[in-house]
Amino acid sequence: MRSIQRIWFILTLLAAPTLGSAAENVSGFRLNNGMQVVVIEDHRAPIAVQMVWYFAGAADEQPGKSGIAHYVEHLMFKGTEKFGPGAFSNAIKLIGGSDNAFTTHDYTAYVQRVAVQHLETVMEMEADRMRGLVLSSEDIETERQVVLEERIERTDSNPSAVFGEQRSAAQYLNHPYGIPVIGWRHEIERLDRDDIFDFYSQHYVPNNALLLVAGDVNPDAVLEMAERHYGVIEPSTRIPERPRPKEPPQLSERRLTYADPRVSTPYVVRTYLVPERDSGDQETAAALSLLAEIIGGAGINSVLSQKLEVKDELAVHTAAYYGGTSLDDTRFTLVVVPKEGVALGEAEAALDEALAEFVETGVDSDHLDRVKTQVRASWIYAQDDVQSLAYDYGSSLVTGLTLEDIAEWPEVLQEVTEEAIIKAANGLLDRRKSVTGWLMREEGSS
Repeated sequence: MRSIQRIWFILTLLAAPTLGSAAENVSGFRLNNGMQVVVIEDHRAPIAVQMVWYFAGAADEQPGKSGIAHYVEHLMFKGTEKFGPGAFSNAIKLIGGSDNAFTTHDYTAYVQRVAVQHLETVMEMEADRMRGLVLSSEDIETERQVVLEERIERTDSNPSAVFGEQRSAAQYLNHPYGIPVIGWRHEIERLDRDDIFDFYSQHYVPNNALLLVAGDVNPDAVLEMAERHYGVIEPSTRIPERPRPKEPPQLSERRLTYADPRVSTPYVVRTYLVPERDSGDQETAAALSLLAEIIGGAGINSVLSQKLEVKDELAVHTAAYYGGTSLDDTRFTLVVVPKEGVALGEAEAALDEALAEFVETGVDSDHLDRVKTQVRASWIYAQDDVQSLAYDYGSSLVTGLTLEDIAEWPEVLQEVTEEAIIKAANGLLDRRKSVTGWLMREEGSS
């Protein structure tokens, strides 16, 4: 029998019945040790997805110890006394499942997808490594080389990735979002066993975690399993505060260029620091989301595509992105890939002109209606992938949103006005608050 203190929230979500609804019910609980549990029911296929999200990521690292959150993620697969090295992933493969993990600035998550009858097996193993990680010195050194090789492969050998790191560092002068999740090489090389276990012991505790189970499951049965495996783990009183220094006001435009002979496609990218999506106050994020779709969304109907690709024939690709799911101020990004022979300076000037024209003429109401329809359809169709659905819920919840916020988001988007979008766009005209970068083939080219 569940104690009433452990019932966190229970919601019923409604979706268009003609397209189907994957998330029939979403239930939430809190165990006595403080661990949050969310269950998303989808009874259309006999599968279950388990995700454990820790409220700790790269932005929670101590200064000078970059990369440790990602490093710990790797080491979590080394084993415990109960399940030896490699046993976790091997066991999941033997039952026909899959597993993965990922680290961001704000959180670290572990995911398994299995036939529903094997849910308790993966729950037992995941709970065991929450506090039972066993590491030898050899494990730590071996995995350090794996992490360093990953950095070489994904970042150091990729001019666009190096460019991205430099732009992030220019964007965030004071906030840890300016430090790469994988870490700086010279700091990864110095991390030791004490650093690893200090981060692990402080953050990998039940009262700093969210368990999310989605699929062909019953909330009461999931809660019983969660109590049996996670509920017996002692909570911690050592969870550190999450100090997030704020960025100082940006008073001057920041610019950088990166030239590399390996660059095959030069491009211009500009970013602005903008508000994230906040609980109970999602209107600004909704306006920024629709602004990104209108001026740089997929297809040739976007403002930038029509102006730079179709009318002026200056670009082969344009885009706009807004990622609102974060704990702190995030970025609004504009990209222009010019045609061969078009200078980056010309492409940037055309970008500025297109933005100014858009703010001057306003939002085309028909275009806005189409975008809203597309956004709603995309949201509904996203319900068909239970793992994607679990990711969307988990990433929202661990960055401060609630189940109520998630349920209300589609309607908040539909209620965005043309005036709110233009207000958001006006901020993109202030170059003093931007970071503009040119990725070039070779030094001095444009």
